[in-house]
Amino acid sequence: MNKYNRANASTDTTTDRYPVEVMSDGAGDHQRLDDVAVESPLEVRFAGKPTTVLMRTPGNDEELVLGFLFGEGIITSAADVAAFDRPIDLDDALTGNVIDVHFAGSFRPAGPDRMFLSSASCGACGKRTIASLAVNAMPVSSKFSISRSVLGSLPARLRKAQPTFALTGGVHASGLFTSDGELIALREDVGRHNALDKLIGWTLAEGKLPLDERVLLLSGRVSYELVQKAVMASIPILAAVGAPSSLAIEIAREFNVTLVGFLRTSGMNVYIDSGRIRP
Repeated sequence: MNKYNRANASTDTTTDRYPVEVMSDGAGDHQRLDDVAVESPLEVRFAGKPTTVLMRTPGNDEELVLGFLFGEGIITSAADVAAFDRPIDLDDALTGNVIDVHFAGSFRPAGPDRMFLSSASCGACGKRTIASLAVNAMPVSSKFSISRSVLGSLPARLRKAQPTFALTGGVHASGLFTSDGELIALREDVGRHNALDKLIGWTLAEGKLPLDERVLLLSGRVSYELVQKAVMASIPILAAVGAPSSLAIEIAREFNVTLVGFLRTSGMNVYIDSGRIRP
């Protein structure tokens, strides 16, 4: 396959097209162009100073950075950020892949606790110490609840609203729902933590935090940092189509987050209930 070159046929920055040789016993071998989710670096600068690099799917970059800064405890609201700049660089590889954050007034943020590459597969990679994994938030006290039948219907509703996944099969999604199953907002990315950062960044920009009357649905598994981000946003119910990790369960228990895994129409695994799932 290394003899083929990138096709660059798509104008959508979230996807690109590559030639692929399809090997199938039933239909025979053939070649076609395959839509692939884009993964590229985003260099984040603080007032011109390079600070960190996020591997992401392009699109909603400002939301991604807002959500990342909020999850890292660097900002507490969108008002802490005065503006974003997208500098044009002489290096074409950087143009469109740099975002410069200018903070409001006399606000002087500490740098994030990860000063190098954050991969698309790990939202906690680059943390310097075990102590830095601590969640700096209060337990979720919301009395919000949802019926079992509505909760079971959410994965199908999420899938129908995932355009990039439908095209590529290569991205994760995070979606916010009401107790009636209405989809409020959804974001996609090659990184599951990026998808959630984009979603939380959108809520910050729209002034919708805290999210104590919403359900968060994840398209994949649940790891520690996703529960951490949910706690920071005061989300009472976190559900996923995949499995949680042991630390995800422990964090959900500690912060009173209802945690559901393997969510299907036919059933689910409830790891932490907190009385929020109605018959």
